[in-house]
Amino acid sequence: MEIETKALHAGYEPKNGEPRMIPIIQSTTFKYDSCEDMAKLFKLEANGYFYTRLQNPTNDMVAAKIAAMEGGSAAMLTSSGQAATFYAIFNIATAGDHVVASSAIYGGSYNLMNVTMRKMGIDFTFVDPDCTDEELERAFKPNTKAVFGETIANPSLRVFDIERFASAAHAHGVPLIVDNTFATPVNCNPFKFGADIVTHSTTKYMDGHDSGVGGCIVDSGHFDWLKHAEKFPGLCTPDESYHGITYAEKFGKEGAFITKATAQLMRDFGSIQSPMNAFILNLGLESLAVRVQRHCENAQKIAEFLQESENVSWVNYPGLPSNKYYERAKKYMPNGSCGVISFGVKGGKEAAQKFMSALKLGMIATHVADARTCCLHPASTTHDQLSEEELAACGVSGDMIRLSVGIENVNDLLADISQALEKSQK
Repeated sequence: MEIETKALHAGYEPKNGEPRMIPIIQSTTFKYDSCEDMAKLFKLEANGYFYTRLQNPTNDMVAAKIAAMEGGSAAMLTSSGQAATFYAIFNIATAGDHVVASSAIYGGSYNLMNVTMRKMGIDFTFVDPDCTDEELERAFKPNTKAVFGETIANPSLRVFDIERFASAAHAHGVPLIVDNTFATPVNCNPFKFGADIVTHSTTKYMDGHDSGVGGCIVDSGHFDWLKHAEKFPGLCTPDESYHGITYAEKFGKEGAFITKATAQLMRDFGSIQSPMNAFILNLGLESLAVRVQRHCENAQKIAEFLQESENVSWVNYPGLPSNKYYERAKKYMPNGSCGVISFGVKGGKEAAQKFMSALKLGMIATHVADARTCCLHPASTTHDQLSEEELAACGVSGDMIRLSVGIENVNDLLADISQALEKSQK
């Protein structure tokens, strides 16, 4: 099936007389007829459910749909995109370990790694995604356990060279984790270019309607954990907290990563997505392919308009031939990149804030990748905790506007942006 068909049909196949839509299993608890039946679940010897903090049927159906759309072997929903990023890394890196990460990532992800996870004893080396091969090689250490990057960086829109970083990761026997939130599986399939794990903030394009916070982790099923068993004891040695199971042996390449994340991390941290949010997410997934196409068409026209505006100092959008990442974007996302544009308003920070206040249709919001057009000034909001050096490394400047183009009529959006730009210069 093609992506549009998977968005509608994957993950759930109703039998005769069953509900057409994925049902909401709004229950914390599941009944069994005997202790033996339930014991098999706790020993991971049988499939089923016993408590929604770990797994829920609604969540698993939606996760299976996302796995199919990404071309992965297994997936798990989380309560947020931040939880997905944390679980994806913490599932294989613990105290005393090291991770290589792109410096051009979402500010929340950067703080998660650079502050909170450092307190947990995990070291991070941040590299410019356009660094030289020598600089990338120097970032690795004997205790490196993963490499992390974003397909399209939020908000700098730098396009990640997936194949290059996958090659470097695999040369050191570690997986590449890619946040594919902005591109979505509609526009990019990181697994085809060597990525091993994909994460999403499903709150963004996948949901698309400001309705439900969520995240997702998808495993490609390709990384051979046992081949590098000494690097991944959590997957390749017995888990004494789960009856001595060795995940990589029992569940293989296709199931080990997600099973451990579910049985161990979700059990202990409990960042589960609610079944209701999973149901809402599924509604968004059904129209994802159609919406993403419209987002990209609108963004392309607006980026071209901004590029010609006398009130704009610079425009960053991968779909513009003048963009540094145009050719790379064509390679990884031939059908379009995303609906997000970043640009600079002439006059710096003050003019940028005037622009935002003058918008009538575009709404000022921390949200992004929504059906409605949203606008943000990253330097004073999402990236406000970062130093000037860190802001520069992330590609965030004081005059930057992050414009998340919605699916409204593009002429209405152009009129609103035009009048706001004029007012920004007064």
